[in-house]
Amino acid sequence: MYPPRSQRSSVKKKVRRTRNIKIRIINVILIASIGLIGVFYMLNTRVQQPEQPASQEVVQQEPPSKIDNQGGDALTMPEDEPADKSDENSVPADEKTDAASDNNTGDRTEEGAGETPGTGAEKPAAGTKPANSEQGNSGKADHKGTTPTSDPSKNVTIHFVGDIQFSGKVAELLEKNGYNYPFAKLGSMFQDDDLTIGNLETPVTHGGTSAADKTYVYKSSPKALQAMAAAGFDAVNLANNHILDQGVEGLVDTLSYLKDYGIAHTGAGMNAEEAYEPAYFERKGMKIALLGFSRVVPVASWKADGNRAGVAEAYDPTRAAAAIQEAKKKADLVIVAVHWGVERVSTPNADQTRLAHAFVDAGADLVIGGHPHVLQGLEYYKGKWIAYSTGNFIFTRSTNEETWKTAVFQASCSRDAACSMKVIPYEAALGQAVPMLDDANRLLLEQMAKLSPGVRVNADGTAVPN
Repeated sequence: MYPPRSQRSSVKKKVRRTRNIKIRIINVILIASIGLIGVFYMLNTRVQQPEQPASQEVVQQEPPSKIDNQGGDALTMPEDEPADKSDENSVPADEKTDAASDNNTGDRTEEGAGETPGTGAEKPAAGTKPANSEQGNSGKADHKGTTPTSDPSKNVTIHFVGDIQFSGKVAELLEKNGYNYPFAKLGSMFQDDDLTIGNLETPVTHGGTSAADKTYVYKSSPKALQAMAAAGFDAVNLANNHILDQGVEGLVDTLSYLKDYGIAHTGAGMNAEEAYEPAYFERKGMKIALLGFSRVVPVASWKADGNRAGVAEAYDPTRAAAAIQEAKKKADLVIVAVHWGVERVSTPNADQTRLAHAFVDAGADLVIGGHPHVLQGLEYYKGKWIAYSTGNFIFTRSTNEETWKTAVFQASCSRDAACSMKVIPYEAALGQAVPMLDDANRLLLEQMAKLSPGVRVNADGTAVPN
């Protein structure tokens, strides 16, 4: 006999309840499992994701007022005075008979000048930077920006800037505002890198005798070198057409003050051997050589020759190339700073290109140019960077607006001498380097790209060969 219908219904309900409970339990378990799997996946992905390096924060600084920027220099070249197109190709005046096809132009197209006697104190005590440029501990922090190798901490970061002088209107401004004024808007850039290099286009002396038959003659106070050292400068190139503006006495004083403040030098000396001798540096276990040469020498007596004091010239590049080859045997990285080109011309001439290629062929890993007072482009030749002109950096104010544009050139190099290049736009205001911001920054980088065939300059200033 079958059980009553009510009993059967009760049993079915009980079975359904039991089944529903089991289904709910299974669903809860499935949902929990899926959730746990999701959490595990998220945590595992986060652990495996490489840590991104922190980007450098750029401090936005206001440019100087128009009043500061215009700081007129009574000795500045008038805008309508044409720049001499043959300056770089000229030979010293007393060598005309040996090179009749070249034109000696002297020094008639320099930016504003003025001979301002130094007003600093007596010769200072040694600065904080090591006088021996080969000392391994430079006191500079490791820089860990983007570099060509897999371990950025092992690369060296090097900054290059253009022509520097503290004479004339610049000296007047610095006596008023202090000698740290030129570098006040650089932050700690040069203190935090591994090496900072500039072209010192002035003798530093209280004495000396002004060079004859030169339109523009410079003379700067020793207080300027103290400020350069404090800003982070490690070395200067002296191979240029102004370092002997105050004669050999001015050169002797300059070398002495540079030593006092721990700033290395190259490109000039008390004899030819010293002038062509590289400055060596040890950075992060890497040995770096810096050499300086000039193709702009006012007169032959300025050339270092035998026991004669002077500059290392490169009209005939034979000795310069030999010095580079010798440095390459001793150093991991060889840098060449060269004074060349035509003033106020934004494109390198054939002699610049030929000489730059010869330097790279001899062993140079970076070639950095100066003298035109305006920016010229970049070239990537046989895996090596050439910056044809770094423009003015700390200088008087010309009426030619192209001379107001400058940049800090940043190279990051590995031990095998592979380097990246970056352009950081600045304005060369009267006696001060000022960061370019926004549209001015963008326009200068676009201009550098146009001046650099075969090279792309990105929005962040990084240069990449096409």
